[in-house]
Amino acid sequence: MENKDIFTHMQALDAQMGTVHGELSKLMLEVKKLVEENQQLRLENEQLRKILKRETTEGRLPSSSSDQADASLPEGKEPIEAADIVGEGYDNLARLYHEGFHICNVYYGHLRTEGDCLFCLSFLNK
Repeated sequence: MENKDIFTHMQALDAQMGTVHGELSKLMLEVKKLVEENQQLRLENEQLRKILKRETTEGRLPSSSSDQADASLPEGKEPIEAADIVGEGYDNLARLYHEGFHICNVYYGHLRTEGDCLFCLSFLNK
């Protein structure tokens, strides 16, 4: 081989290596995203399992207790609907926040992974 052929062959190899390096970088970024998403889903799954376990251990009220509550109301009075209770929405949001989920408009419903969120806290304090 002549010096000129060796030089052109080296340039072609360099270009191929650059292409392979670029593809490898793209693949590494994709793997990083998948690993982060997997970790977030694991944390969320763990939180949901804790919530489910806590709710199943607390037990559920029997359906007859609501019938007894309706029977104990005086005539002419209707039972209070859940939507009529003041502050129930706030309590639900506070409960969601303490279970580890965002309640702010920026990340609503996402799992909180880095401690307290200032947006959520300011929303709760309004």
